[in-house]
Amino acid sequence: MPVIALIIGALLAVADQVIKYFVLTHLQPVGSVTVIDGLLDLKYVENRGVAFGMFSDMRWFFVVVTAILIGIIIFIMFKKKPTGKIFYISAALIIGGGIGNLIDRVFYGFVVDYLSLSFFPPVCNFADYCITAGTILLVIYVLFFSNTIKSEKRVSKSDE
Repeated sequence: MPVIALIIGALLAVADQVIKYFVLTHLQPVGSVTVIDGLLDLKYVENRGVAFGMFSDMRWFFVVVTAILIGIIIFIMFKKKPTGKIFYISAALIIGGGIGNLIDRVFYGFVVDYLSLSFFPPVCNFADYCITAGTILLVIYVLFFSNTIKSEKRVSKSDE
């Protein structure tokens, strides 16, 4: 399961970079395009910070922190071997999104953002949504499933 999660994470990072390639080559020159009037615009933004552009110009700090967090998740996958599929789905999403944005920070010095929803003010990208969905799933896993699985293992061992 950890290897599959890594492969999916890598594929998500590749998808993110392909999308960003098209954003850089086709959207950057025009700046903004309305896709669904009043709901979705594509807007080219160079985000030099993190969420909502906070902590701008701390590029290498975020490169290091992102690499460490991805490393921790990979360590947990291979050494702790959680049994829940939700954990591996969340890990794949977080790793894929993290690597996608990490590539941007290393090579461009900023993260390429382009998705602008009318009801959600910050401009984001595919990787951001992967990280967000993965984090939500990870919280759900930790709150509702990780203790249950440990308890089931304890019960089955004590039954033997």
